[in-house]
Amino acid sequence: MRIDVSFLPAIAAAFMLVFARVGTMVMLLPGLGELSVPVRVRLTIALVLSAILLPLHRDAYQIDLREFGPVLLMLGQELLIGAVLGLTARMTIAALQTAGSMVAQQMGLGFVTAIDPTQGQQIAIVGNFLTVLGITLVFATDLHYLVIAALNDSYRLFAPGAVLPVGDIAALVTRTMASAFRVGVQLSAPFLVFGLLFNVGLGVLARLMPQMQVFFVGLPLSILLGFLILLLVVGAMMGTFLDYLEGVLRELAPYS
Repeated sequence: MRIDVSFLPAIAAAFMLVFARVGTMVMLLPGLGELSVPVRVRLTIALVLSAILLPLHRDAYQIDLREFGPVLLMLGQELLIGAVLGLTARMTIAALQTAGSMVAQQMGLGFVTAIDPTQGQQIAIVGNFLTVLGITLVFATDLHYLVIAALNDSYRLFAPGAVLPVGDIAALVTRTMASAFRVGVQLSAPFLVFGLLFNVGLGVLARLMPQMQVFFVGLPLSILLGFLILLLVVGAMMGTFLDYLEGVLRELAPYS
């Protein structure tokens, strides 16, 4: 009996291309692609997702292994598509970091930094808290399933081997960065108003009572009132952020 295995190289090449798109996206995703997540866990997730998507989109890869040039070109396209999807999701989390930095400045905690477990660098402690809380709520509300749906729909938005719409990709990245900054400012709006009124009040108090050490009175009071406001509005902040994130993911998964 003779077993024909001539189809295996084509399947292996297709799996490599699928893994390039999936692996790049998983590496950049918030929550899964963090430095705190073991490399083996990320690799396992990428391999499992690639094995799931391969039977669904195997026919989309027209591969001729007699020429390596087109295969390498397609590999570069898959890496770029995965990077676009992952960075789009990553930039939405930047809204929480922007909001956290603004909140910390208004509360008087701008100089207090901590290591961000999602990126491995120092950021304002309030931004660290909001980022970790946001990522936790993403998994708690099952929004991470939209990421998988966006990955599946990406084969219709960016067909393998087709010419990439560079203009649309650039517009998507620019729009995502602008909307992330806008949402970050909106999330910190109550604290911007609080900071303005509080500093104006301290200025009036300093003029009325020049002998009073306004700084030593104002900083603890600013921190206390800031935490009270954060306690009151953190639910609305996270709800607004989740709505924004869902809108971005829905845009990436229009067919799901």
